[in-house]
Amino acid sequence: MFILDSRLEQDTLPIGDFPLCRLLLMNDAQYPWFILVPRREAVSELFQLDAADQQQLWRETTAFAEIVKDSFGADKMNVATLGNVVSQLHMHVIARSRDDAAWPAPVWGRHQPKPYTQDQAAAIRARLKTVLTDQFRFGE
Repeated sequence: MFILDSRLEQDTLPIGDFPLCRLLLMNDAQYPWFILVPRREAVSELFQLDAADQQQLWRETTAFAEIVKDSFGADKMNVATLGNVVSQLHMHVIARSRDDAAWPAPVWGRHQPKPYTQDQAAAIRARLKTVLTDQFRFGE
């Protein structure tokens, strides 16, 4: 049974689900920063997914990264799986701009997060609703 890591639950806002991954929005309005989490139990490394899930994760990640780049006008996309703090396998998809708070350094640990207001989070969801396919299910 899939259970989202408590740290991810605490630091993010739920958006919905792709066929494999749960899509989360990092609760930091300084960057369009999303996290995809494969809904598989006890997986901390890419190689622990079976071949079909590895391919699906890559399809979802790359397609979503392209959508984010186009939708948010990113200068550069940062896509990574690290897991040093949260061991549950998750993929970061971050739209970077030359004028963002951390450019050109990594976003991790650079600044205190600035949580989204309800209106800001709703605007992100509304933007994604216009570009995500029917294979994506938005959460409540």
